[in-house]
Amino acid sequence: MTKTTLRKDIIDGLRVGFPIAMGYFAVAFSLGIIAVQAGLTAPLGFLSSFFTRASAGEYGTYTLVAIEAAYAEVVVMCLVVNLRYMLMSAALSQKIAPGTSWFHRLMMAFCITDEVFGVSVAHPGYTPPAYTYSAALISTLFWASGCAMGIMAGGLLPQSMVTALSMSLYGMFLAIIIPQARNDHHVLYAVIASFVLSGLFAVLPVVSQLSSGMRTVVLTILISAVAAWLKPIKVESDGKS
Repeated sequence: MTKTTLRKDIIDGLRVGFPIAMGYFAVAFSLGIIAVQAGLTAPLGFLSSFFTRASAGEYGTYTLVAIEAAYAEVVVMCLVVNLRYMLMSAALSQKIAPGTSWFHRLMMAFCITDEVFGVSVAHPGYTPPAYTYSAALISTLFWASGCAMGIMAGGLLPQSMVTALSMSLYGMFLAIIIPQARNDHHVLYAVIASFVLSGLFAVLPVVSQLSSGMRTVVLTILISAVAAWLKPIKVESDGKS
């Protein structure tokens, strides 16, 4: 690889990563507001966001930290909500040029988020490691900075305003869920089931004794497993062996 090609890959990665970074900053700012309630400082928020880069995973982590959940619950929750990245890594591996070192393969997998995966697999031909690294770097810096600034803002703003801003993350989740539920009634059924079962698990004997974090983990596995069993996603064959 020539220096000119490497420079082009880096510039292209930064170019596609900048719009992602702008969106990440706004979402991460809301996560910072949640992190305040868990007692995180701005430096801790920056580090946790820099190495996690997953809105659902971080939200779950901060929520569990706030209620002083066990370490095992935090680890299991993060594994469950982020399992999709294993599938994305497998898919992206098909876009990596033969002969690419294992170090680059592992680092590209580590860089994956939903959006970085999207731009990486959309790259024409094989995806250069520098392209993925650049897109991930700029988006990660904005993500981590947004969380840190959200924490700082949450520490300065009145409690009533912090509570109001913390609701913006729920709005983000609704913005993700509602369009999918409108387009696919099976998703709608899963969403309704999650609401109903969450309420029941909070009052039923035995399961109500579990912590809220463990109930979330159990319900996530249960509902997703049943949905996958009843309505698996059909993959059309291209006729190739």
